[in-house]
Amino acid sequence: MILRNKIDKVLGTVLAIIMAVMVVNVLWQVFTRFVVGSPSSFTDELARYLMIWVGVLGAAYISGKRMHVAIDILPTRLNKKGQLRLKTISNSIIILFCFFAMIIGGLRLVYITFTLEQYSPALQIPLAVVYLVIPISGVLIMYYKVSDILNKQ
Repeated sequence: MILRNKIDKVLGTVLAIIMAVMVVNVLWQVFTRFVVGSPSSFTDELARYLMIWVGVLGAAYISGKRMHVAIDILPTRLNKKGQLRLKTISNSIIILFCFFAMIIGGLRLVYITFTLEQYSPALQIPLAVVYLVIPISGVLIMYYKVSDILNKQ
């Protein structure tokens, strides 16, 4: 649990920093567009990429905090043992999805965009950096779900 709390704290801090950068970025965009009269060329793209990172890392954070949206009609009708089994099955399915879709699929996406040397138009950063959030988030979600299964939560 100590490691989980540290990961939660670091992830929460990273998300707060990304949000702060995004707010400053959008304020700069508004300022340059309406006050200066010449909109900044990179702000739209940066806001888009930061939003991707916030969304995907935020999903991992919420998964770790067990605050994700869930339909709880079935679990409420089961006894404690049945609820524990259902949570274990549900977490196992999430682990499989994260492994195959987010980690393996995400790493393939990162590898392909890195190999093809795809760069963003305005920022000229490798798109592999933008897509790297997918396998990172997959690893985090897998860690949280394995931890939930081991701690029987």
